[in-house]
Amino acid sequence: MITAYIGSSLFFLILVLYILLAAGVPLGELAMGGKYKIMPKKYRITCAISVLVQAFAILVLLQLGGIFSIGLHENTARILGYFFAAYLFINMIMNAKSKSKKEKFIMTPISAIIAVCFLYTTIVS
Repeated sequence: MITAYIGSSLFFLILVLYILLAAGVPLGELAMGGKYKIMPKKYRITCAISVLVQAFAILVLLQLGGIFSIGLHENTARILGYFFAAYLFINMIMNAKSKSKKEKFIMTPISAIIAVCFLYTTIVS
């Protein structure tokens, strides 16, 4: 399903961003309100944990899209699909309210697209 490919590809880019943030690369204006150019150590840990959650979400989306199975029961995958869609819609709202122009204008539409991909793929699966 094309929405699974689109959503997982975009989410993978976010995952790479969070790996870079966890490594201390100065891209902090794109995440967490844009308060820090370089993430402080405690936020780097948060970014690293986020990478694991994002990787799992990508796998769930790929399963929902019928690309491959990670062994989740169909109902469990659907529940997770709706959860991640809701999370990403909330994330989109938070990005839109960010004081960081970069986060607002780059991350908001990306979150919106991924959220729609999750929602559509979950409904159609």
